[in-house]
Amino acid sequence: MKIALAATATSVFALAAGLAQAEGQLHIYNWTDYTSPEVIEKFEAETGIDVSLDTYDSNETLLAKMQAGATGYDIIVPSHNFIPIYIAEGLVQEVDASAMPNFANVEDRWKFPAWDPEQKYSVPFHWGTASVAYRRDLYGKDLESYGEFFEPDEAVSGRISVFKTPEEIVNHAHLYLGQEFCNEDPAAMQRVQDLLIAQKPHVMAYSSEGMNDRLLNGDAIISNHWNGYAVKGRRLAEEAGKVLVYAYPKEGVIGWADGLMIPKSAENVENAKIFMNFMMDPENMGMQSNFAGYGGPIKGQDAFMTEDLRTAPEIVLPEGAKMVFSFACSAEAQSLIDRVWTNVLR
Repeated sequence: MKIALAATATSVFALAAGLAQAEGQLHIYNWTDYTSPEVIEKFEAETGIDVSLDTYDSNETLLAKMQAGATGYDIIVPSHNFIPIYIAEGLVQEVDASAMPNFANVEDRWKFPAWDPEQKYSVPFHWGTASVAYRRDLYGKDLESYGEFFEPDEAVSGRISVFKTPEEIVNHAHLYLGQEFCNEDPAAMQRVQDLLIAQKPHVMAYSSEGMNDRLLNGDAIISNHWNGYAVKGRRLAEEAGKVLVYAYPKEGVIGWADGLMIPKSAENVENAKIFMNFMMDPENMGMQSNFAGYGGPIKGQDAFMTEDLRTAPEIVLPEGAKMVFSFACSAEAQSLIDRVWTNVLR
């Protein structure tokens, strides 16, 4: 026990000490368009650590790569419902986030979450929602229900864009059908499959990238979307005299939270911990939110965020809007999800 305590104390001291004394490399594996270049430049300047970045487009891609034994990464950024999988399968190492100096800056609601109750393995990063966005100027009305996405009218048929992976789309279907997430009932999952297969003739693309491009050029009128990415889309639309709206269907939106974790195979562990502590600083997380367009978990970061983002309709849920968090599914439920999605894309 004394050895463990000494190691923790040494790590905390290293984080609290002058960051410019650090050196070496840090290899980050993060979502596409999710890492602020300005934040990385600031981190490199303050620490002397050289950062490299690789990107992925889905939780499934990241998990498969880690399960296959991928090496060379020091930081990964899975979503909250995948974090228990990494812990259970021994794919990540303990970081003891609560012992880091800047952990005091984390808002209480994001401390010790259900997916990492002792905050041993992850540091909170961004949070947000998944729903659909649409071109209001092309659609001609407000989108009020997922029914308009899953069972679209002829005016938008062939101009629907859907996420490439089932994580959010299956839960959106559950919301529309009034069913529980991570459903182990084959009959319930059959209803999801029937809905998604019936939607398929109306779909122009299954992709988790380029949603803003398809909406802005008019190829898509309605698209699955994440709220922060929709902030960027709305800004671009306004510049072009178009109207892109992030929808809050009456059935609810999917809530999510991402966390920073250190893979078991990481080579630059102390540098990764320095980065984790760095990101729990209000100024740094504020800058990161400005780039990514998502809310953050750090007290005081609002002072470093743009007014547009602080008040963005994509970030600030309207009164009465429902946000439902997903969670890690059982093996049985996940098997049904995978089977449904395979049949949909067949």
